[in-house]
Amino acid sequence: MNSPTTHERFSRFLKSGIYRFENSTAIFIDPVRVLNRFYTRFRVSPTAYYSRFFDDDDHNGNSKEETPEAPPDSRKRKRKKEKKPRPLNETELIAQRRHQEVRPLLLKAHETLLGTTELLAALKGLRSDGHFTDEECRGSALKREASELNFVELGRVWQSPLYEISLNFDQDQNFTQDGGDQISVPVFNNFVVNNGDNDVEAELLNRNYIIPRKSCFYMSDLKEIHNLVPVECESGFNLILIDPPWENSSAHQKLKYHTLPNRYFLSLPIEQLTHTSGALVALWVTNREKLRRFVENELFPSWGVTYAATFYWLKVKADGQLISQLDLFHHRPYECLVLGYSSQKDVDVVELSGHVPIPDNQVFISVPGDYSRKPPIGDLLLEYVPGSKDCRRLELFARELGAGWNCWGNEPLHFQDTKYFLKRRRDR
Repeated sequence: MNSPTTHERFSRFLKSGIYRFENSTAIFIDPVRVLNRFYTRFRVSPTAYYSRFFDDDDHNGNSKEETPEAPPDSRKRKRKKEKKPRPLNETELIAQRRHQEVRPLLLKAHETLLGTTELLAALKGLRSDGHFTDEECRGSALKREASELNFVELGRVWQSPLYEISLNFDQDQNFTQDGGDQISVPVFNNFVVNNGDNDVEAELLNRNYIIPRKSCFYMSDLKEIHNLVPVECESGFNLILIDPPWENSSAHQKLKYHTLPNRYFLSLPIEQLTHTSGALVALWVTNREKLRRFVENELFPSWGVTYAATFYWLKVKADGQLISQLDLFHHRPYECLVLGYSSQKDVDVVELSGHVPIPDNQVFISVPGDYSRKPPIGDLLLEYVPGSKDCRRLELFARELGAGWNCWGNEPLHFQDTKYFLKRRRDR
């Protein structure tokens, strides 16, 4: 069978959002195209998703117009003496060795992207909202400027059990929930489900949210996570994706989300959430060496997870260049996805079947979205999932929903606000 031509690869990318490079294991992802494959009535707005790293942004994702200019007399100020670089400590040396091991793979993947002319030219247009009018895009922009609900704070107040979310099901859907075309259910500490074949619009405290088809979410704090554990093991999950709110000084500075100490994650009931046929566990991890060692030496063992491989997310700007220097020690332009297998008690991991062996050091590339928003890589992991192809999927600490996914966290509706979406024309 002949391998696809560059034009065929690009045509497939326009439909799927996935570009598989020729003679390379690296993959480029357009999260907006990937996400929009799973929405019927709405579509994710590229302008809203790609809020950083385009031509009108600086390397921190700030608008150039908003970047403060240096004072006129700044040259007159006495320059501070540059600090001499200090020698790396033992932990930093280990981190540097890890980086040097993966560096050639990342460089090769990046060079492959820069050599793919058609794809590189398309990157600058990823943020375009396409056929939508200026008025429609302005309306979406105004919604984005409106204040968001703080789900973490709402979940803490005494009234939280009283808050309800109303799901509005279209009358033309071939599906009706019990209770008719509109149902209202508690939004906290409750399974909110859309079993229909179309996404639905939901209302909570005068804000609207888009709930994807065949999806479910449970919004609570960590104390209630035990409610996710199924009564029967056959109802467990085959794919468990986890994006923990690791402690991070940068996150505190930006005040984007609440973080937790590492010890809190040791209690996650991964084994109890695992399907009888086993589960692939995918864990997002930053480049901090102490954190990597915590995952390897404490977290995975406490979960009963056997390490399998590490994938790398390489972040680029709209011109294809890396968002920061590859060798910048504390701000490297990539993150890690650590993969392992979980099984029920008395089931050996090597006995898990029905999946392709995971290749180590897989690299996928994308332009980042909002701060800490991860690209939708669930479909890329399916071939490595044990059990049947119709697997059950769970995301922990989710900040957005996905079709076919069960999502848990204290703010799973964060990126489901209608300000991140545009309505498809055929629904008007």
